[in-house]
Amino acid sequence: MVVKNLIAAAVTGLFLSAAVGPAPAAAQQPKSLASDSVFIQRASSVGLLQVKLGQLAVKKGSSPAVVEFGKRMVTDYSKANDELKAAAKVAGYPAPVLLRQDQQIFDRFNGTGRSSFDKAYMAEMVERQNEEVRLFQGESAAGRVQSLKQLASRMLPEMERRLSLATQTAGSVGVDVTASSAAASQGSATN
Repeated sequence: MVVKNLIAAAVTGLFLSAAVGPAPAAAQQPKSLASDSVFIQRASSVGLLQVKLGQLAVKKGSSPAVVEFGKRMVTDYSKANDELKAAAKVAGYPAPVLLRQDQQIFDRFNGTGRSSFDKAYMAEMVERQNEEVRLFQGESAAGRVQSLKQLASRMLPEMERRLSLATQTAGSVGVDVTASSAAASQGSATN
C-alpha cells in the first residue's frame, strides 16, 4: 500500500513539474547577479516610460523643441527597448514591463495640462536621463552578466548624449537645470 502511494505521488510530481515547467532562468541566477536583474528591470521600465512620455510630448508639447525631443525619445527608446528586451531574453530575465513607479510618473503627466506640460516634462526628462546614465555606468562598471555589461557599455554614450540634449532642451523652455547638472556631474565623478 505504501509503495502504491509513493508511486502515485512520484507520478503526480512528475506531471506537476512538467505542467509548471522549469523555474525561470532569472530565478535560478545566483544572488550575486541581483544587480544585473535590477539593471535590466530598471533600464527596461525607464525605456518603456520614455516612449510613452515621448508620445505625450508630441501630443501635449507647446514648444517645437519639446515636440521634437518627444519624437526623438520615441524613436531612440523604441530601438533601445528592442535591444534591452533581446538582452533580457538571452540573459534569462523576464520580458520588460513598466514598473509601478514609472506608471505613476506616466499617469501624472497624462493628467498634466498642456500649458504646464513643457517645463514639467523637460525637468522630468533631465532627472530620468541622469538616472539612466548612472544606471548604465554602474552596470558597465560592475555588471556580472557579461552580455548585459557589454550592452550597458555600448549604450552608455547614447545615454550621455540624450542627457545633454535633455539638459539643452530643458534650458530652452526655461527649466533651471543647474541643480540637475551638478547632480549629474557629482554622480559621474563618483562612478
